[in-house]
Amino acid sequence: MAPTKNVRTISQEAFDELVKENIDDLGMDPAEALEDAIQTLSLQGVDLSGIVKCVPGEGGIKDHPAMQCLDKLKQLNADSKDQFGGQDLVQITALLNDLSELCISNKEDSGNAAIVAKNGGIELVCLICSKIPTKSRQCLVSCFKAMASLLTDVQSTESFRASGGPKIVVGILSDGIRDLDILKSGFTVVAAAASGNEVVKQSLMDLRVDELILQVLSGQTQGSIQSLYDAIRVLLTSDDNRVVASEVYGYARRFAKIGIAKALVESLHGGISSPSLVSASIALKAVAVNDEICKSIADAGGIDVLLKCVDDSGEQRNKTVARTCCSLLSKV
Repeated sequence: MAPTKNVRTISQEAFDELVKENIDDLGMDPAEALEDAIQTLSLQGVDLSGIVKCVPGEGGIKDHPAMQCLDKLKQLNADSKDQFGGQDLVQITALLNDLSELCISNKEDSGNAAIVAKNGGIELVCLICSKIPTKSRQCLVSCFKAMASLLTDVQSTESFRASGGPKIVVGILSDGIRDLDILKSGFTVVAAAASGNEVVKQSLMDLRVDELILQVLSGQTQGSIQSLYDAIRVLLTSDDNRVVASEVYGYARRFAKIGIAKALVESLHGGISSPSLVSASIALKAVAVNDEICKSIADAGGIDVLLKCVDDSGEQRNKTVARTCCSLLSKV
């Protein structure tokens, strides 16, 4: 693995102290002091993600909504030594839902996910997840959603790995193999955690996540699982710039060897009406890394079903399907 680029960081306390010095020593008004601190540190190359940026006296880190939610979760976790039960599960589910709502990335970028991650949120959510009973599916789904919302960069996915996240998630997925909501939210975590992190990919493969994927694709679960195809694509994408030589080519061969390529061809038979057609095609393209695998796809009827999808997409003027299927055809 290539050396990781050093990034300068700052603690919340040091940031607050710098703002205070601007006010006390330089006579700046609070808003000016805050802006100056942000600009000065940014010019110095300091990473300010996870820092609560507020004017002194107008709220601090303890007043931040995401941190208040995190503190309540910490207290509930501290009060429970083993598994959660009863009313605790109700409270934890509600708090996890609040946390994911505050941190989801498609909202206006408030930096909430980075703030929670910087203050031990990923480690806490992993620990909480390990203490939720298997039968408490609603709480597990909420935990997975919160976990996925916090996995936004390499630092966060490394925290997830160091906290035993891969083993926890794969274990819950294995137990909930027939639960559509568990699978959807769980594979969302797999995709988020493996994105840009070769070590997490390896951890998941060591835990035989490929065999779990095959079980789901083989029809043991009814319903379309978009995140499953996303997970396949991410696991087989070389996207960690710290790595000189990725292992994803070997993973793709392993996927094909156990039957995932053929299972993906089967999933294409739903045709243009299938909501997962585009995602399944992209996932299959990621698996098709050599001539042997491409031949197995053709032998399984992959070319015929793709040609039909292309014809149907032309009739329905669906450019997205046509483009995706043609891209896969050209590779096969």
